[in-house]
Amino acid sequence: MRRRFTVASAMVGALALIALAGCTTDPNVSAPSEEAAETEEAVDWFDQELFDKQDAERDVVPEGPEGQPYLQMINPEMVDTSQYASSGAKKACFANASISNPWRQTGWITMNQQLQVLQEAGVISEMETRDAQDSDDTQIADIDYFINEGNCDVFIISPNSTAAMTPAVERACDTGKPVIVFDRGVQTDCPVTFIHPIGGFAWGIDTAEFLIEELEPGSKVVALRILPGVDVLEQRWAAAEKLFEENDIEAVDYFTGADPAEIKKIISDELAKGDVDGVWMDAGDGAVAAIEAFEDAGADYPVMTGEDEMSFLRKWKETGLTGLAPVYSNFQWRTPLLAAQKIFAGEEIPKEWVLPQSPITAEEVDQYLAANEGMPDGHYAKFGGEDLPGYPQVWQDRVIP
Repeated sequence: MRRRFTVASAMVGALALIALAGCTTDPNVSAPSEEAAETEEAVDWFDQELFDKQDAERDVVPEGPEGQPYLQMINPEMVDTSQYASSGAKKACFANASISNPWRQTGWITMNQQLQVLQEAGVISEMETRDAQDSDDTQIADIDYFINEGNCDVFIISPNSTAAMTPAVERACDTGKPVIVFDRGVQTDCPVTFIHPIGGFAWGIDTAEFLIEELEPGSKVVALRILPGVDVLEQRWAAAEKLFEENDIEAVDYFTGADPAEIKKIISDELAKGDVDGVWMDAGDGAVAAIEAFEDAGADYPVMTGEDEMSFLRKWKETGLTGLAPVYSNFQWRTPLLAAQKIFAGEEIPKEWVLPQSPITAEEVDQYLAANEGMPDGHYAKFGGEDLPGYPQVWQDRVIP
């Protein structure tokens, strides 16, 4: 099957995927192989220095234009891009991990609406996109295809996984063209910029501190995780697990593959053993299934952390449970194209472009429900595209006009 596609044809494919499970940055919702699982278990994902850095960044007031969080930055160290300064519209080559879950679909729509603005401004001529369909091998081949094609003015890469994609990213850097990495990281600093929200440790701290504050010592929390091996997901749990252990919270964790049936089974089995006081998730897709498992069992609602996906926000409001919606800022999908604009203008940009990342609290739920009225359940409340052409219809319809 051909995977080279234009903006319009890519969105047709997105429609077929809209109902698939998965969320946030997960590259694959299938269960890992035994060999892969053993490999991941050998990795210690906790990093005290990075934990402390992201913990501190949660309290930093970002620099940048008010009301444009996709251009804001936290503690930036600026780099000179004057070597790339060039006039005329440029071709962007985008190697995308996938559009196989609602978080990525929301971002993909926003990215292409931002592209439309830059095309009309004469900044970007086209964006050739290859979708790896959640495969490391495919994305490596996609990046090498772009390199061999030889007509990319900028490489934009959203890695499928961390370690596996590093050599291919380095090969793209070796072309001398600017490389922009966003969402998930790689193990090299050769890209001109790496764009991401604060990160997984910040998510883990926000969510664990919330549950610790709301629960009594000795309470039981069930942690529902997507899959192993993705840095931001692993860091979310590494931070939460550390804090739970330090604060006498009994936490048991499971990989769910984002399968609603599996999530319900896990919760039902745990409720059969005794009370479950809290639910922690490393991604919000599947949160409704978890809540429904409590309803099915006639059990009290847990204290719960989900995500800013509309399905969770709506269920949170409907049930009145005690909740928090952590955010892995979806508006980051705009930033790579805006970074490319700055690079070709020779403007300084952050070497590590850290975007703001703040949860939605109980006091803010009504605000975000109202602001996103009419959006589908798979939409993300803090998507940051309200000022782009096609709003709100394009996001409601999940197609590019």
